[in-house]
Amino acid sequence: MARILLDRVTKRFGAVEAVKELSLDIRDGEFFCILGPPGAGKTTTLRLIVGLERPDEGGVFIDGESMRGVHPGRRDIAIVFQNLALFPLMRVWENVAFGLEVRGMAKAQRRRRAEELLELVALPGFAEKRVDELSGGQRQRVAIARALAVEPQVLLLDEPLSALDLKLRQHMRAELKAIQRRTGVTFLYITHDQGEAFTMSDRVAVMSQGRIEQVGTPGEIYDAPATAFVASFVGESNPLPGRVEESGGGLARITTALGPLRARDPRGLAPGSAAILVVRPERCRLDGAGEGEGPADRLARADDAPVNRIEGRLARIDFEGAFANLVVASPAGPALKVQVANDGRLSRLEAGAPVTVRFPAEAALALPEGPLARE
Repeated sequence: MARILLDRVTKRFGAVEAVKELSLDIRDGEFFCILGPPGAGKTTTLRLIVGLERPDEGGVFIDGESMRGVHPGRRDIAIVFQNLALFPLMRVWENVAFGLEVRGMAKAQRRRRAEELLELVALPGFAEKRVDELSGGQRQRVAIARALAVEPQVLLLDEPLSALDLKLRQHMRAELKAIQRRTGVTFLYITHDQGEAFTMSDRVAVMSQGRIEQVGTPGEIYDAPATAFVASFVGESNPLPGRVEESGGGLARITTALGPLRARDPRGLAPGSAAILVVRPERCRLDGAGEGEGPADRLARADDAPVNRIEGRLARIDFEGAFANLVVASPAGPALKVQVANDGRLSRLEAGAPVTVRFPAEAALALPEGPLARE
């Protein structure tokens, strides 16, 4: 296992700063994910750790040792890329044992170690198969077994599931998490897929334009985003820009295009400052839509907590199977998204009907003004 430390690392390509004063502390044996949109600097960060790029400023440390001047082959790191790079003319066990052959291990030992690793990744009996006989998920596991064969301290994975279909990606998430738990190797996973990041990771770093926006557990990232970018990039959200009228008691009242609204204010935003109120669609409820009581209703009643109400019309119903996304239009400002469960009452909803969106102040979050995610 290994601890990875990036200390104020900057990497430039000409006039472009791909990574800007980035600091990260990845713990021993952790499944850590860097999440962000394309162009955020995720892969450049990975290449800096593995040694395929050199930082212009700052340092990379593994187990307290500076990696400055250390060749990639001596960093005790293995990497799995999106294209896997398996050898099609070799049998499965030969692919797994390739790194051991390079290191001079005898053939019988290589074969034994390869079969142990194939057991570890749930591919017993596959040693003699050819790569082209394997499914996509099986090839993924062979690539991981090959990476683990050299017993690295760190395994880096650069969007390895992006080429798989949805069902297989979901299956491989669980497989990767189980493999990491069994081996105890430090996993650093790069992705733009929130589902992958949240399902597998102990902690997540959200990255944008070469900088880290927030580091935390998946629950912290989703429920307590630190910036407007994180709130809008992770999950669905209703961002409402405005200005702080007053704050106190952990709440802020913000003037928005939809009127004055209240929200949690963990940062104590100053009155008069620009802000963004964010509320998740699943935290909103509808009056006039035939919905029953849910957690948001019970929270709204607790201790006379203030409740925000916004009048509008149900403009659109987007059915997604287990739930539906409702779009509520208001003549005063931006449309709001409300997510409701498919509990048998969706047929009561009619586009064009007048409705009231309501959510308790505790379900919304007041954040400083900042850029929103584009995707």
